[in-house]
Amino acid sequence: MRLEGFKIHEKDISEKFIKAKGPGGQHTNKTSSCVYLRHIPTGIEVKCQKERSQMLNRYIARKILIEKIIAYKSAELLKKKSAEEKIKRRFRRRPKRIKIKILENKRRHAEKKRFRFKKINLE
Repeated sequence: MRLEGFKIHEKDISEKFIKAKGPGGQHTNKTSSCVYLRHIPTGIEVKCQKERSQMLNRYIARKILIEKIIAYKSAELLKKKSAEEKIKRRFRRRPKRIKIKILENKRRHAEKKRFRFKKINLE
């Protein structure tokens, strides 16, 4: 499969076989055809009991696990990129027009605050 390309190692995957439940007759109820996979570094878990055969379920479970890991890693990469962009925007210089506008708003607000409380003369 595509394990090598995405740096997913076989030793990082724990595998268990469980007795399946549901339709499928006596075969699924007696044999451990359900496959449970867990990717230890990310904590992603997959449980597959789509087919009656254990080998098919192993293949399907691994395929699903790889897809979930790829989605997790791409989302993590996207989150990291957006955080870097946010930092860049924070430290970017503002254009002169915007600076003037901000300072004008601050000045107006300060004037409002100055006239809020009247001074009391105790003479």
